[in-house]
Amino acid sequence: MSEVKNILLVGVGGQGTILASKILTSGLMKAGYDVKMSEIHGMSQRGGSVSTQVRFGDKVYSPVVGKGSADVIVAFEEMEALRWLDHLRIGGTMVINDFQIQPVPVNLGNAEYPEGIIEHLKGICDVKAFKAAEVATELGNPKAMNIVLLGALVKAMGGLDDIDWDAEIEANVKAKFIDLNKKAFHAGYDLG
Repeated sequence: MSEVKNILLVGVGGQGTILASKILTSGLMKAGYDVKMSEIHGMSQRGGSVSTQVRFGDKVYSPVVGKGSADVIVAFEEMEALRWLDHLRIGGTMVINDFQIQPVPVNLGNAEYPEGIIEHLKGICDVKAFKAAEVATELGNPKAMNIVLLGALVKAMGGLDDIDWDAEIEANVKAKFIDLNKKAFHAGYDLG
């Protein structure tokens, strides 16, 4: 792989964006890629935006994914997909969790949550959207939606099937959640 691949994972605090990024980064490093990761927490503990940028290839000099350069954006929440659209390269893919978290201005009645975000984005770029939270709930825990989305990302990226993702999950999640998260990853991969 001579070119650098750029991935953005974006969501709201508490959705597990950073854990998914750490599993992704660890797997890519063990596969021999040079990997750089950067995370921005913002007001994540108060429901604010969280983003992680992962770049990998033969040689990567910076973790920053600039505007118009992301190969894949994984949005853990619909509005985050819209917020980060300008970072997607032409021909890039969006993996979107069909899920909404009402921000404070919406909850206070000072704004409205935009309608039809996924349909709007389908007119602009390649979109793979599904209800990851529902998939995770069916598996036993809605919090595993981050790993469902990770599985979909791996499928969307292509060429990452030789990485032992089950081993990465084992190394990065608590023992009592390993089986659930393995199932979540494979369910997401099948949806991706």
